[in-house]
Amino acid sequence: MDLQIGGRVAIITGASDGMGWATARLLAQEGVRLVLSDVKTDTLEREVATLGGEAIAVKADVTSQAEVDALVAAAVERFGTVDIVVHTAGITGAKGDPLEMTDADYEEAYRTDFLSAVRMARAAVPVMKRGGWGRFVCVASENVVQPYWEEATYNTAKAALAVFMKGLSYKLAADGVLVNTVAPAFIATPMTDEMMKKRAEEKGVSFDEAIESFLEEERPGIVQKRRGEAEEVAAVIALLVSERASFVNGANMRVDGGSVQAVQN
Repeated sequence: MDLQIGGRVAIITGASDGMGWATARLLAQEGVRLVLSDVKTDTLEREVATLGGEAIAVKADVTSQAEVDALVAAAVERFGTVDIVVHTAGITGAKGDPLEMTDADYEEAYRTDFLSAVRMARAAVPVMKRGGWGRFVCVASENVVQPYWEEATYNTAKAALAVFMKGLSYKLAADGVLVNTVAPAFIATPMTDEMMKKRAEEKGVSFDEAIESFLEEERPGIVQKRRGEAEEVAAVIALLVSERASFVNGANMRVDGGSVQAVQN
């Protein structure tokens, strides 16, 4: 399917690996010009050369408004505009008893997982509005609607992100800018790799056995009994940022293998 976004300009945060990099590869195949960003770009600069299209790597820390502003400015300087933002950067944050988490624990997740999206919107949305066309997609989580007890810092930050994006969607469509979130669950990324390595150590089992027991005990809704692939999330993101999704706005699209066992988004 032609997504009708050839020549568009996209910023992707958290682009070095996981869902960010998978999305970059897919959008490159669609002829999108890419500005790929991460807090570290050593690996990313080498990866950019493999995409075969117009792409640059820009180092940026999304917890800094100044660095986010500079990222958007670099995109405009190189390509003249910004049409698409795919914001995947985030952290899992501190885990444990919600009442034992410190203010600093909650604030760390809030700054990185929620306020970073606010910063991206401040910097990029005005550019999209001037062009009369835009797509702003953030990666939320299944935790937005199915929170887990030991992940309170992450739950609350991602819930704030989803509510912010929904609210943002109400007015921007009049300017041609559509705003949506994607809610993955248990995707094979460096983030869940670390979770499973820690679980394997704690239980004295192999990495694969840790995944198997986690699915059985913690994610019974995923009846396929596997982690999702970053490419499976990227496919949904690519649709949302395309012309084909021209009547999708304010949605929270699950890519969770059925992990969320409820009807509501």
